[in-house]
Amino acid sequence: MSLKTTANVLGRGGFNVVFQRASSWWSGVPMGPPDAILGVTEAYKKDTNPKKINLGVGAYRDDEGKPYVLPSVRKAEEKLRSKNLDKEYAPISGPPEFCKNSILLALGEDSEHVKNGLNATVQGISGTGSLRIGAAFLNAFFPGPKVVYVPTPTWGNHIPLFKHSGLDVKYYKFYDAKTCGFDFNGCLDDISKIPEKSIILLHACAHNPTGVDPRPEQWQELSNLIKKRKLFPFFDMAYQGFASGDTSRDAQAVRLFLKEGHQIVLAQSYAKNMGLYGERAGAFSVITDDKEEAAKIMSQIKIIIRPMYSNPPINGARIVNEILSDPSLKKDWLGEVKGMADRIISVRQKLRQNLEKEGSTHNWQHVTDQIGMFCFTGMKPEQVERLTKEFSIYLTKDGRISMAGVTSRNVDYLAHAMHQVTK
Repeated sequence: MSLKTTANVLGRGGFNVVFQRASSWWSGVPMGPPDAILGVTEAYKKDTNPKKINLGVGAYRDDEGKPYVLPSVRKAEEKLRSKNLDKEYAPISGPPEFCKNSILLALGEDSEHVKNGLNATVQGISGTGSLRIGAAFLNAFFPGPKVVYVPTPTWGNHIPLFKHSGLDVKYYKFYDAKTCGFDFNGCLDDISKIPEKSIILLHACAHNPTGVDPRPEQWQELSNLIKKRKLFPFFDMAYQGFASGDTSRDAQAVRLFLKEGHQIVLAQSYAKNMGLYGERAGAFSVITDDKEEAAKIMSQIKIIIRPMYSNPPINGARIVNEILSDPSLKKDWLGEVKGMADRIISVRQKLRQNLEKEGSTHNWQHVTDQIGMFCFTGMKPEQVERLTKEFSIYLTKDGRISMAGVTSRNVDYLAHAMHQVTK
């Protein structure tokens, strides 16, 4: 639909001529800025250099640089096909068995919280959708300030996601640019100043975008301080199993906080650890200490979900549930996710070794100290620009590289290029 605007102009002979032109309802909408990650990928696609490397992609690639579908996922799909399932709507909260298997994966098969019905768990649309449900729930019902404190830096989508849900966003120190590691003292100092009864976001493992995780003893101190400050933990666990290769180890922070008596909310994703990026399978949970409370919370989360998207997609949830409920398939999957994690760890080691072999005098220990898909290299924007212009290596300006884009074939070239721009 369009609006008509009128204008008077002087025509031949001095007569006023009235004309109308169409004006769109949307003529006032400005062009938005391009997505930084997608921009990297687009530039990479246009490059004709055969040695080009894309280190901006946020999805796992095999050692040939190709997308990887897990064999356990293929087997689960075959099993599902043989069942001749219908395409009826899932419940608003998702299939109950998917929700139960998801929270057991996070908290452990022997979780007392699950046994006693102290969790309200729903299917979410991958990690992003699960976070969004959680943010909406907190905005509606959290009794403290509607403010969430996030680490500096954090995943780029956290900030607009929380703001879109009506929460204010503030920050606490996390990354130390000088060491390319964890600013533990700065983190403790900032958290000690956060007002009581505020929400604090914590990356459970494989911190995105830095790859920097607290050590177990540091998590213990963080738990003690967060409890002392009466803060409410919101865990984002997008990489369980993908970080270290061990699903229990990667969930240790979540399990520690519950053991220490915290009540928490938790967002899970199966994009990375099952390679189900496009299936959008995830889960959101509120974990409390009262069964009746959990039931009330579940009722309200369903009310939040209903006008957002009514009910979740079924295919990804079915694949996840097939894997987690079949002991043989689950064993296969655990081996495969460890294989993905081990490959990432091995290319970190190769990159560091090759940088040292190149004669670099920089300390590259952070490359192997960091964990998960992403590495904050410490390279400056001008060095990143040189990498792209001179070597056709594409990454974000902050020096973050996706280790999934590094392979045994290109790691030598990458190390040489990094040395050239940083020496």
